[in-house]
Amino acid sequence: MQLSKNNLQEKLDQIYDVILIGGGAGGLSAGIYLQRYRLSSLIIDKGKARSFWMQELHNYLGLPPDTPGRVLLQRGKEHYASLDGDFLNGFVEEVVDEGETFAVKVKVGRQNSIEAVFRAKYLMAASGIIDYLPPLDDMGNVYDYAGYNLHVCMVCDGYEMTDKKCGFFAGSEAAIEEMVFNLSWFTPYITIFTHGVFTVSESLKTKLREHGYPLIETPIQQFLGKNHQMTGVELTDGTIIELETGLISMGSRYHNTYLKGINLELQGNNLVTDKMCRTSHPKIFAIGDLKLGLNQVIIAAGDGALAATAIWREIRRETGARPWVENLPNSAIKC
Repeated sequence: MQLSKNNLQEKLDQIYDVILIGGGAGGLSAGIYLQRYRLSSLIIDKGKARSFWMQELHNYLGLPPDTPGRVLLQRGKEHYASLDGDFLNGFVEEVVDEGETFAVKVKVGRQNSIEAVFRAKYLMAASGIIDYLPPLDDMGNVYDYAGYNLHVCMVCDGYEMTDKKCGFFAGSEAAIEEMVFNLSWFTPYITIFTHGVFTVSESLKTKLREHGYPLIETPIQQFLGKNHQMTGVELTDGTIIELETGLISMGSRYHNTYLKGINLELQGNNLVTDKMCRTSHPKIFAIGDLKLGLNQVIIAAGDGALAATAIWREIRRETGARPWVENLPNSAIKC
């Protein structure tokens, strides 16, 4: 059921088996499994999952390589709806652990918004991360190419950059150290851009020179290209540098602030989980980009299946086997 400001009141007294925060590939996969396990679930989604603006999913098994991420999400949402799962577009502000249940506080509606509280026995965090993009005056110019041949994930898209002139757009010196020399596995034709937002040490500059990688510290004025294919950048001094592809590594924000009131084990910014995606809290699961592991759409979908199955097994054990009442001794059978 699609919930909105007009009909959510009828669900406020319900205690769901699971509330899932995030309606990307991981959240939808988990929701589908939960509904197939005959459990009750609510997905709360803020919109624009990371995979939404991926223009081509080249590495998702069984899909045509030019399938846009939004198509995958739409099909997943339709599948979930066909299984009678509840879905709400809203922003989760806070989660409170009440002991037997979690209270999930949600803001619904961008204008004239209202607040609502939903409750569940289990919680699944599937809200992912938000990538930082090069901060230009005209951010529309960035979105013209982001998700096309301007990539944010080397593991996902390194193959697409093979032997191409690649611009590496870094947010820190650490990003250069961590990523550039790995990126060279796919292409050695790498130009590093700092956009003038941080200083590169002399030792790293020397290392880059030794590998023949140009370092550009002048800020970027705009990206160049047409039909969503980036062909280079223009710097603020008017210099034009030709490129064929790009990789952005300017950091990201983990969308998990709603969990700040719950003491969960972290490694860096990632939630630590077991092999079934359970966090250090026995009734909170984390899937996809929030947990340790690869940031891949197909991994998130697999995580959703694992976490949903772990919850079902636990509830099944607590509930016990359903008896065939009519076959029990002394059963009153009505003819």
